[in-house]
Amino acid sequence: MARRPSAERRQQLTEAAIRAMARDGVARTTTRSIAAEAGVSLSVFHYCFDSKQALIESVITTITDHYVTLVKDALQPRATLQETVRAGLQAYWGHVRAHPDEHMLTYELTQYALRQPGFEHLARRQHEMYRDTFAELIEDLRPAMDLQLRVPVPVLARYLAAMTDGLTLNYLVLGDEEAWAGVLDTVTAHIASLVDPS
Repeated sequence: MARRPSAERRQQLTEAAIRAMARDGVARTTTRSIAAEAGVSLSVFHYCFDSKQALIESVITTITDHYVTLVKDALQPRATLQETVRAGLQAYWGHVRAHPDEHMLTYELTQYALRQPGFEHLARRQHEMYRDTFAELIEDLRPAMDLQLRVPVPVLARYLAAMTDGLTLNYLVLGDEEAWAGVLDTVTAHIASLVDPS
């Protein structure tokens, strides 16, 4: 087995953990099964992660990074704010449709962390990361489109995180691809109503 930098190994193990947890569930996924999924020895796993908490935090961060990169790329200023917001939402929903198991895993990770003594902070960190990600996206877009917000950035970011979280769960439970064009139009119009382009 070729020797690889520990950061690269951590990423390899994190992606393997995402696949294993999405397939088998968080509670049933073991360090041994993750190492096997990644094709490495158990000692490599323990060298890269000193606790299950560290692994779960890496999994949460990596899943979030998967779709945040797509949304950031899609959120290039367009002719109107609505077109810009819609492009970002479409990028996100494209990821949800392409990777439903990964998004279902985020809900399972939240529940798992809330139920495991000593892991509660991971659920909190997960949702803080969602809020912080939206705040960063808003701040990146503000100067490019000269936006005047009707609500403070922290309030808007938390609202967007909660709304996206709820809509994602709703989609995962109910599906219905055809209904989502109308849902995205409604959400886009509502978000745009909270921001005034100057």
